[in-house]
Amino acid sequence: MPNIVDTIHAMLEASGLSYEIIACDPDLADTAVFCERYGYPPEHSANTIIVRTKTGEEKFAACVVLATTRLDVNKVVRKRLGARKVSFASAEETRAVTGMTLGGVTPLALPAELPLWVDRRIMDLDYVILGGGNRASKIKLDPAIFDQTPNTEIIPDLAMDRP
Repeated sequence: MPNIVDTIHAMLEASGLSYEIIACDPDLADTAVFCERYGYPPEHSANTIIVRTKTGEEKFAACVVLATTRLDVNKVVRKRLGARKVSFASAEETRAVTGMTLGGVTPLALPAELPLWVDRRIMDLDYVILGGGNRASKIKLDPAIFDQTPNTEIIPDLAMDRP
């Protein structure tokens, strides 16, 4: 079975889109620190956040939002998951669902059955920086990649501007 990074690279190659793999120090992989240390703008950097239901049937979803925004968990995500309460998945749950560690989660190699919700404003960018599937890399590429990811919906207002 190929490792997750090999799967991501194969997907990137097959996409026909130009991309750049950016190596980074695993200790500097968290988005804000990465942007500051390596000089990338937060308004082009996205976080992939795994959310889960806390009530009712257990469901998970992956949400991709810009680093300059905040995921609307209590309204948009809760309603889409059809639950009274939702929360961010723990580091352990994230690893179990995605095979990836926090700080490196990418939307590019998620299980096909996992819903992938992308905030609409990401699609307006000329490029976006995503996790690399590990804490040692990031991926810079065209948001058109989300036209090729499985089980993906582009959602207006998935995120809110930070106060």
